[in-house]
Amino acid sequence: MSSPFTLTIDWLAFTLPSGSAQDTMQMLGGDWTKSATGFRGYPASWITASASRGVGKLGTRAPRAPLEVHVDLSAGIVAPWPSGKVRTILQWILKQDGHLTRLDCALDDRNSCVPLLTIRQAIEAGQCVTRADRMQRISSSSIHNATPSGETLYLGSPQSQTMLRIYDKRLESQTKQREDWQDYGIRWELELKKDRAQGCGQVLSYLEEADWLEFIVGVLRGYVDFRATSRDEEDEFRYRAPLLDWWLLLTDGFKKGRLVVEKEAQ
Repeated sequence: MSSPFTLTIDWLAFTLPSGSAQDTMQMLGGDWTKSATGFRGYPASWITASASRGVGKLGTRAPRAPLEVHVDLSAGIVAPWPSGKVRTILQWILKQDGHLTRLDCALDDRNSCVPLLTIRQAIEAGQCVTRADRMQRISSSSIHNATPSGETLYLGSPQSQTMLRIYDKRLESQTKQREDWQDYGIRWELELKKDRAQGCGQVLSYLEEADWLEFIVGVLRGYVDFRATSRDEEDEFRYRAPLLDWWLLLTDGFKKGRLVVEKEAQ
């Protein structure tokens, strides 16, 4: 039986200081169409789409830097890429002296071994040890019949270089009527920006793909840990308290998991 713990690279954005839009589009693949409008201050832009789920945009010819190329690829574009292609693209970006501006890494607990309620209760009990200062919970449901359609826990700020989203991917996919909704469970999604994205991308570019999971789990645990402690304890004790059993089970499962290529939604 294949592991229920998986890793998917889920978003990629980068800037090349000097590049060709055509060469970049050829490297990325896909069908690109010239847009009539600009993109993030770049007057010349192109767009690509993937099965109505993902959108990719490329912008260039900014007056301040005419040769600069910026690319933003959402989950529906990047998630179906084989890991080998992700690694090749990362190596190519770095070879062009490019800088990653965003990189999302999605760790999926596909059997929902650790329910969202368990995670939320641990955070509320002060058992979450993290450098993030903010936790936000957003729930959604049907107005007509009160059926839940989603819940997401956010750790960190959208303005920070690291933010963690934890949500019920199965429920979200079911609400969107995706045929493969049963393949999902609880998703732990790291959104890395600027220097954090660049550092992670540099490591993934040379690390063997078999070692990606252990590295990303290290990035996750560098940002958040769940320990047998409380808010009343001193920080020195909090950071040394024993790890919670479910957190050990989950992170060990992720380390032994598998890289996956998402199927394109039809």
